Amino acid sequence: MTLPVVQAAGAPAVESRGLVQAERFSFWYGPTQALHEITLTAERRNVTALIGPSGCGKSTFLRSINRMNALLPGVRHEGSLRLDATDVYSGDVDPVSLRQRVGMVFQRSNPFPKSLYENVAYGPRINGVHRRADLDAIVESALRRAALWDEVKDRLRENAWGLSGGQQQRLCIARALANEPEVLLLDEPASALDPLATQKIEELVYELRRDLTIIIVTHNLQQAARVSDVTAFFYLGHLVEVGPTNRMFTSPTNERTEAYITGRFG
Repeated sequence: MTLPVVQAAGAPAVESRGLVQAERFSFWYGPTQALHEITLTAERRNVTALIGPSGCGKSTFLRSINRMNALLPGVRHEGSLRLDATDVYSGDVDPVSLRQRVGMVFQRSNPFPKSLYENVAYGPRINGVHRRADLDAIVESALRRAALWDEVKDRLRENAWGLSGGQQQRLCIARALANEPEVLLLDEPASALDPLATQKIEELVYELRRDLTIIIVTHNLQQAARVSDVTAFFYLGHLVEVGPTNRMFTSPTNERTEAYITGRFG
């Protein structure tokens, strides 16, 4: 059995799907424990920012949501990590179906060495969409949602590697959106971009929050403050504090959170 992609009896309504809930979730790389009993909820139509110093477990947690880390040898986990009511680590969950529902964009843009069109159409083709008219509609819709269509609509047959860095990153977002995910994971999506390209990515995140659950890892505290509804502070594999972003940045309750946000360490 795979994760449901259509509403079934007893399933959450479409508009409420995409709820991510971790409960006492721990993760190990071999003998090294990277996450310690993380309990965190990412609500639908919200942006949750994960902040904290390097090596604190942010990316490990992010990659656990769509089981990317499960591809590594010697890893294990305890606790639960659910998408809606389904534990994503259940033996009944097909990882391919999971990654259709939970899209991911990495720190550095990684477009395929193919045309822009083929980059975006790749996922739908794998998922059984072959009619050209359907693919055309999906490609245009995904590029529009990624705020890239007007810039590339006359270049769809060109190699994606000819785009600027910021355009490549938005293309990777479009590629993820083409599968109509419910959750979008962003791992430092603007860290390698210039300020103008970063602004476009942030504006895109703001627009996409209307339809998706978005979880973003960022070292840029100003970015977290600008784009997120909820901020979670990780330190040494522990979730130290989580709360509404405006409160986290003005009156955190934990002294380690305050020290990190005010720049006393990190």
